[in-house]
Amino acid sequence: MSDSEPADKGQRFTIEAAAGDEGERLDRFLAKNMPDMSRSRLKALIKAGQATLDGRTIVEPNFRVKPGETYCITVPPAQPAIPKGENIPLDVVYEDDWLIVIDKPAGLVVHPAAGNWSGTLVHALIHHCGGSLSGVGGVKRPGIVHRIDKETSGLMVVAKSDAAHRALAEQFADHGRTGPLERSYEALVWGIPHPPKGTIDAALGRKPQQRQKMGVLAAGGKQAVTHYEVLETFGPAKEPVASRVRCRLETGRTHQIRVHMAHIGNPLIGDPLYGTGFRTKARILPDGPREAVEKLLRQALHATLLGFAHPKDKQAMRFESALPEDISRVLKSLSEV
Repeated sequence: MSDSEPADKGQRFTIEAAAGDEGERLDRFLAKNMPDMSRSRLKALIKAGQATLDGRTIVEPNFRVKPGETYCITVPPAQPAIPKGENIPLDVVYEDDWLIVIDKPAGLVVHPAAGNWSGTLVHALIHHCGGSLSGVGGVKRPGIVHRIDKETSGLMVVAKSDAAHRALAEQFADHGRTGPLERSYEALVWGIPHPPKGTIDAALGRKPQQRQKMGVLAAGGKQAVTHYEVLETFGPAKEPVASRVRCRLETGRTHQIRVHMAHIGNPLIGDPLYGTGFRTKARILPDGPREAVEKLLRQALHATLLGFAHPKDKQAMRFESALPEDISRVLKSLSEV
């Protein structure tokens, strides 16, 4: 393997397949020979047209390798963090030279995008961390390894170096199937899921006629798996009005918990996108709980648990976050139903 391009154009790696590589997927083959890069990152580079075989561009990550073939892959240089820092308060749970763990409040957008070019978590991180954020995420997402919805609160980890970004990205790509990654949320949902403990395995994708919404698709969606468990129910034993549910992600798709819980008939309380059909539930509640639900201006979803191996020494890191005040207020009021 050799580098043959100047740094300002990225690095070009040349790798020759051996007899033991016969029939291996291209993304796996490259990941095996480029241990400093995650397979998910290499897969994205292949799809972006950065891999070639004898001058021919290969864009299929599952392309099968043959012995004697020589592959070239170009890794673009990390882009600088163009957004400027803004003095936005951060709830820092943990921080060292490699990473920072924050407890994100509801209402804070993670990274700049259309309609949110300022006031995001990225702007706050740039102000807090200076120039130490990883550039792997690109100019709009420096250090961002994963994200949670604007109106979802809770724990997030952000990389402060490219090495940390790669190590954390590998863990998130594995979704905790074989590694130490843990991601757990608590939600308040309408009704009670049946069974009270189970797994939702339903592919997700954007709805063709409503692109702002995700939905369960019969074909063409991405695999999405959510494990859930009812922790507490509220209301009459025969027909509980709501439940407190723990959800553990096996995959990390956009709006995954929100869509999956709505799919089984138990949308999140306060969800303006997937729970509108349950507004009548709030109207039949006693005054106190009804007012608490009406004042909750977002989905009742909080990232309560985050665990991973530290990218430097592989030490297990585990963080927990209590429910924020707005969700706790609804929880307390429901306990009186």
